[in-house]
Amino acid sequence: MDQKKVILSGIQPSGIMTIGNYLGAIKNWGVMQDEYDCLFMLADLHTLTVKQEPARLRANTYELTALYLACGLDPEKSVLFLQSHVPAHAELSWILNTVAYPGELSRMTQFKDKCARHADNINMGLMDYPVLMAADILLYQADVVPIGIDQKQHLELTRDLAMRFNNRYGDTFKIPEAYIGKVGAKIYSLQDPEKKMSKSDENLNAFVSMDDDTDTIMRKFKRAVTDSGSEVRRAPDKPGVTNLINIYSLFAGKSVEETEKEFENAGYAEFKRRVGEAVAAGVEPIRREKDRILSDKGYIDKLLASGAERAAAAAERTLRKVYKKVGLLPRVKA
Repeated sequence: MDQKKVILSGIQPSGIMTIGNYLGAIKNWGVMQDEYDCLFMLADLHTLTVKQEPARLRANTYELTALYLACGLDPEKSVLFLQSHVPAHAELSWILNTVAYPGELSRMTQFKDKCARHADNINMGLMDYPVLMAADILLYQADVVPIGIDQKQHLELTRDLAMRFNNRYGDTFKIPEAYIGKVGAKIYSLQDPEKKMSKSDENLNAFVSMDDDTDTIMRKFKRAVTDSGSEVRRAPDKPGVTNLINIYSLFAGKSVEETEKEFENAGYAEFKRRVGEAVAAGVEPIRREKDRILSDKGYIDKLLASGAERAAAAAERTLRKVYKKVGLLPRVKA
């Protein structure tokens, strides 16, 4: 029987999760864990590249773990763990830094964007973020990495670093491939459909949170920006309607073509109401289950400890191989 491919995915526990995060990543994980050997990581080390309030970060980490589980992640089928609980991530990151070049890191689009947004905290972590991301992926010899379009450049760097290391020291790392969903890879703002939906948007009507209740969701979709005309169809000159069609299709489990046909005689007001209802119907049970799981932090702690143990076993195999390749002495028990 063919061995399952390894897939690694992770999200930073840095605050509110939007339906964009859900549709672009977490929604697919329940299906993936039946098809792949899955490792799902909470990328808490990555969050430290921007200033965090420690108590809030800890709370966010519990909340994101509960959300993973509420969305259908099964810890019996997948490995769920915190990045910071597996020291090999930081160790491999240091080794990969020796084959990474400052020029290529300074050219990363996200580095330049974050420097512009966080001018008071331009730190080496911001520049080195993609190297740590490469370590995350390469540690587990991942075959496939689900990414949003905005992470494509980082995965290309991961591939470059893996090939560079392999060429210098011999075959060590698998070269990972990207997995980008055809629809839903990028969900746009409800108020400015030219921009990606973002939890940091100052306009609270621009994004829908996985913590929003039904009334809030309905209100936000009622206020969602549409376009000129009245046809519900995808088109380059209809970014607002196109975004809503994509959101509805993903929550309703229908194709884009089915959605267009369903609403061919509907006005924008009815269409937006129905999109809101579909989203609320999808989000509400997840929100309730997340709250239930969060009520038992002891359970979450045990689950994360078990996941870290399983992840560390796989990570250590790769790290031992890397240390041997570069000439470091093996660790022996005293």
